[in-house]
Amino acid sequence: MSQRECMVFYSGPDEFAPWKTAIEAELPDLDVLQAHEISDPAAVRYALVWKPPEGFFAAYPNLRLVVNLGAGVDSLVGRTDLPDVPITRLSDPMMARMMAGFVLFAVLRHAREIPVFERAQRRREWHYVHPTSAEDIRVGIMGLGELGAAAAMECARQGFDVRGWSRSPKALEGVACVSGMEALPGFLASTDILVCMLPLTPETRGLLDAHTLALLPDGAKFVNVSRGAVVDEPALVEALRSRRIADATLDVFENEPLPSQSPLWDLDNVLITPHLASVALPRSAAPQIVENIRRVRCAEPVKSLVDPRRGY
Repeated sequence: MSQRECMVFYSGPDEFAPWKTAIEAELPDLDVLQAHEISDPAAVRYALVWKPPEGFFAAYPNLRLVVNLGAGVDSLVGRTDLPDVPITRLSDPMMARMMAGFVLFAVLRHAREIPVFERAQRRREWHYVHPTSAEDIRVGIMGLGELGAAAAMECARQGFDVRGWSRSPKALEGVACVSGMEALPGFLASTDILVCMLPLTPETRGLLDAHTLALLPDGAKFVNVSRGAVVDEPALVEALRSRRIADATLDVFENEPLPSQSPLWDLDNVLITPHLASVALPRSAAPQIVENIRRVRCAEPVKSLVDPRRGY
């Protein structure tokens, strides 16, 4: 009798049982186990992981596929224990829909000046701000990958004047797209609400620093749903304190959980959410994972392949 193949699961924030149930329902001949449940590491052929500790992969000599539990693979960049096997990210339409919904929420919140009313309410003050038409509000989406494109098109569907910036040329219906570093200053200068959706790579780390943030119009709003390290956090804090950036919605941070001593907690013009703009859902993501396992078994190319050296 041949040995059953195993998949090892590792994730701090994700509940194990739903992933095990969803994947084993699609692939009954596969055992999905947590690391402490594995008696024979040589039986592990696949890994489903989110930010595993250094050295994690070295324990499994027969790995054939690594699946990153999410769209961003920056946590796999620079590791010394990665095997020479395909590495894929989740490309789940439900994740894109969830992200687009969160971005639209944040954009609408800033477009309708809800933070202004929240502050007025705390002062017990009736404070009227006349609404601005969506078509007069310039929303800049920075990063037009799968999630960024979905968010940009959702904002455009709501009537906003949507512009997109990416490192390489993109074309999206209803979105004015520009690309390349030479186009970045003009893009930022013409953005009222900036939404950062860039992957974290060596090129994007710290890209939004004091200089680039200063290119935004006075009183611009900022939303970050990508990675905290794309932004120079002290520079952002200073811009928010001075109200050069009027308000921000921040879902991601360079250090997570956000330390209690972070000055961001004390700013009344910041909404902090705990990295939940878009999360992987076992029921909708399992078919993609299983398809790639079947492709590996048949020696076929996998889908949603990533290069951890580039970070995407």
